Amino acid sequence: MRMRNLVATLGVAALALTAAACGEDEPAAGGGTGGDSNAASDACGDLHKFTTASGVDVAGSPTFTKAKSRGTVVVGVKADQPNLGYKDADGKRCGFDIEIARMVSANLGFDPDKIEYKEIPSANRETALAGGEIDYYVGTYSITDKRKTQVGFAGPYFIAGQDLLVRADNTDITGPDAMNGKTLCSVTGSTPAEKIKKEYSTTVKLFEQDTYSKCVEALVGGTVDAVTTDNVILAGFAAQPQYAGKLKVVGKPFSEERYGVGLKKGDTELCGKVNAALEKMVSDGSWQKAVDANVGASGFKVDTATNPPKPDPCT
Repeated sequence: MRMRNLVATLGVAALALTAAACGEDEPAAGGGTGGDSNAASDACGDLHKFTTASGVDVAGSPTFTKAKSRGTVVVGVKADQPNLGYKDADGKRCGFDIEIARMVSANLGFDPDKIEYKEIPSANRETALAGGEIDYYVGTYSITDKRKTQVGFAGPYFIAGQDLLVRADNTDITGPDAMNGKTLCSVTGSTPAEKIKKEYSTTVKLFEQDTYSKCVEALVGGTVDAVTTDNVILAGFAAQPQYAGKLKVVGKPFSEERYGVGLKKGDTELCGKVNAALEKMVSDGSWQKAVDANVGASGFKVDTATNPPKPDPCT
């Protein structure tokens, strides 16, 4: 009997290892794997076909010189944000941020198959850019004065606002001021988490995770009372089929989040090139098409008073 149990145990272990190997994805920087159970599971539609520029030279940009020599461009992204940056059931990169990343690469002279994506946790973005692990980062990366001391930014290319995600039957939480004594989940290293620490630390219990999908799981499971990040991200989660009727966005933004393309600090030449590409994307209509096809899928209403934004001067 003991031998039979041992064989059975070894068999289960082998099956588990086989399943893990079959589901293995590219490693995420800072630990973990690329795939996420809460990312959108349906196949995303066709991505916009941007024309790849030829004969591109960004004189004075060490990042571009290295990418050109390598023959590929390495882009930091997220993989668990519905409609923004995620993988579909077939492993295809999808979302508005992925469209921005592809547009930038095309204007730098790199075809889509020359993009190497790396999933970088929010807390590791500055380190990845400063250390040259990635050439640029596109993943709901808010431009802040604190971050600008460590990295550079092109953009912004989209403006959102911090909000709260709660269970659908909740009527008590109407904003951060109504979170007294309650538990709020956000991501380590994110601007929403920093804002809660700075302004609401005496009234709110902050529960930090490394991805927003884990926060949403905690909310659905009753471990936390709300999740906070940008409204466009929260709307994407609330619209996911597995959460239908379970979650809602409070709908009262309490910050302004200006999404930029993260760059190595001091590379103003590359910043100028990316800013020009972003302005072209707006003028030729592809920015709006990307917004409609991705952000619009969740029913999120884009604030047209602030979007599309004009890029900041490069410094």
